[in-house]
Order: sequence, then structure tokens, then C-alpha cells
Amino acid sequence: MTTPALSRDEILSNIQDMIKDIRIAMLATTGEDGSVFSRPMATQETRFQGELWFLTRQDSGKVAEIRHDAHVNVSYVDVKNSTFVSLSGRAQVSKDRQKIHELWNPLYKAWFPNGEEDPEISVLKVVVEDAEYWSAPSSSIVRNYRLLKASITKDGSQVGEHEHLSLTGSRNAS
Repeated sequence: MTTPALSRDEILSNIQDMIKDIRIAMLATTGEDGSVFSRPMATQETRFQGELWFLTRQDSGKVAEIRHDAHVNVSYVDVKNSTFVSLSGRAQVSKDRQKIHELWNPLYKAWFPNGEEDPEISVLKVVVEDAEYWSAPSSSIVRNYRLLKASITKDGSQVGEHEHLSLTGSRNAS
């Protein structure tokens, strides 16, 4: 039985609901030698419309890695609700002063001592192309029951949901 394809708006809304309360994401980039590097990033509080926004230092390793290879992955984990989201896309770095002002929070002075006018501050934008998520029931009783049942029946499909969604094409279920 096939499930009807989700619209782009439905996909974006689902992703927004999954990541809205997760403040820190892990951004993965690729170095010139092919090594993968991940680091925590504070996601900016904006409505998810297919793009993720971060503030970063112009002289950081991630900026050099993105200039070498713009393909990135941003991962979110909500252990409490057993939700895991992986977003892949392409990153862009700019000095867009208007966007910096829009995203600025006084707490960022710890990283940018000169405030939003700091010459090192840059905007990192990730245009998401693919999203993948895994979720399990947040109730430990239900989750443990499903894990036990899956181990007996050898059917892991009942443990939780896993979905791969393309923001550039049609929905692909896994």
C-alpha cells in the first residue's frame, strides 16, 4: 500500500515541528582531504521554509570547508521525544548585514565581542535538499513493548517511523 506524496508545505511543516524545540544542531562539513568534521551550532529561531540559518566566524574552519565543498549535513536529536532528524543540503556563507541584524541575539557577544558589527561575523545559510527522520513513541512503555515485539518477531518496522523526504523532488519512503 502506497502513501500519497506529501506536499512541499507539509514536508516543511513536519520538519519544523520536529526541530522547533532543539536549539543545538550538529553541522557536518567535508575537508579538502575528505575528512568529515562535525560541530555544534545554535539554530536561529526562524520558521523553517527549506533553509537553516546560523551565525559563524568568517575565519572558522567550517567556512573554509564549505568553500571547498558546499555539501553539508545538519543533524538534530531530541532524546526525550525519541526524534532524530538529518537534513542534507548546500551551504552558503555571506556577510549580509541585514540578515545578521535579523538573526542577532545579545547572547552571541560571547562569540562576537564587537556585537553584531563584529567584522568576523558571517551568515551561514543551508538550503536543505533532503530530510530524513526517525521517530519512536515517546512513551517508554510503548517503545519497550515494540522493541520486545520486534525482537521476537524479527520485524523492526514496528519499532518506530523512518522516512526520507526530498525537498527538491517527490517523497521517498524507506
